[in-house]
Amino acid sequence: MSDGARAALPDAGPRTDNGAAPPAKPRRRSRWMAAAALGLISSTFSTIVSQLFAARIGRDAAVDWMTVAAIPARDWAISAEPSWSATLAGIAFHQWADFSWALVFFGVLGRWTADLRALTILLLALPWAVFTSSIEWFVLVPLFPFWQPLFTLQQPYWIGLLVHASSAVMYPLFTRLRWRRGAAPARDIRFTNAWITGALAAIALAGTVALFGNRGYEPRWLGHDRDADQTYIRQMTAHHVQGLELARIGAERAQDPHLRKLAMLMIASQTGENRIFENWWLSWFDTEMPDCSTEERATMPGMLTPAEMRQIRTIAPERFDAAFVDAMTRHHKGAVKMADGMWRGRGDLRLRVMAHAIRHEQQGEIALMQGVSGVAAVRAAVRNMLSDNVN
Repeated sequence: MSDGARAALPDAGPRTDNGAAPPAKPRRRSRWMAAAALGLISSTFSTIVSQLFAARIGRDAAVDWMTVAAIPARDWAISAEPSWSATLAGIAFHQWADFSWALVFFGVLGRWTADLRALTILLLALPWAVFTSSIEWFVLVPLFPFWQPLFTLQQPYWIGLLVHASSAVMYPLFTRLRWRRGAAPARDIRFTNAWITGALAAIALAGTVALFGNRGYEPRWLGHDRDADQTYIRQMTAHHVQGLELARIGAERAQDPHLRKLAMLMIASQTGENRIFENWWLSWFDTEMPDCSTEERATMPGMLTPAEMRQIRTIAPERFDAAFVDAMTRHHKGAVKMADGMWRGRGDLRLRVMAHAIRHEQQGEIALMQGVSGVAAVRAAVRNMLSDNVN
């Protein structure tokens, strides 16, 4: 063959020593690497959404992050005012958990999930969120390996479900992440671009609502009985004020260090709830919240008399813990009764959702003061989530 003919032939590309073409570079990434990238994205999205959305349903995000931090860090994380270190520890622990669940779904279970289409992954997202949040709430946190009853008794299950759902909703992005750069099919690129746009729009919307809400412009009141909702907010706020006074005494005088920490948790929780009540009142009714009268306070369930409050302040140190638990249990029972009435009423849905959480939280704190843990804590938490079990 002439040199000219050889030059006219197409280039066959690089060859190995034996003349064979090298193997083509794989177009897909390791499913573990793709799952890790997804875990970072989904956990971060969940953190941002949880932070922005919390106050819209009556949750103080800082207190919730502190409660999450208490899962591994125990009493160290708890303070009357959530610290930055506890808040960041809670966020980090949450993101580690969400990251781990993404590795399980697409790494451990990758034989069955790594090749799924986006719509199939999306259809599996909610069942997966139900499964993972249930495993955490019923088993991993209160039993093995953490043996920490506080989280399950303090937060109703649906809070964890919402958090896990906000993470799992990002799982369809795996269909893009499993491909190397430039190798993803056009169909997956179009879908994930639209999904990312929707996620960013959701964050922008939640951020805008949060920004206005924090300045006293929450979405308008949507209840059916204005007087009933106003009465509940005023009375629960006043009830919390006395609860805060009692909890501060407990945080200062309790002999048991764990009981002191529980009192601090009560301070943090009820302070955050009162801030939300005040903000909702201002946003919904465009006026300052009037104080409850002495007569109203006397009729509220669980309220202690001035004489009983003086007794708690002056009781002998060796008798304080038992007296405090008895007084706070009585006070919490009253709040549970009030919250249960709102939950079963026809008030604004946000107020009812918050009331359900208060009912669960305060029954849980009664159990925590009594030292309930393990399987008994899980049983108590399930009952508390479903009804008023203390009145």
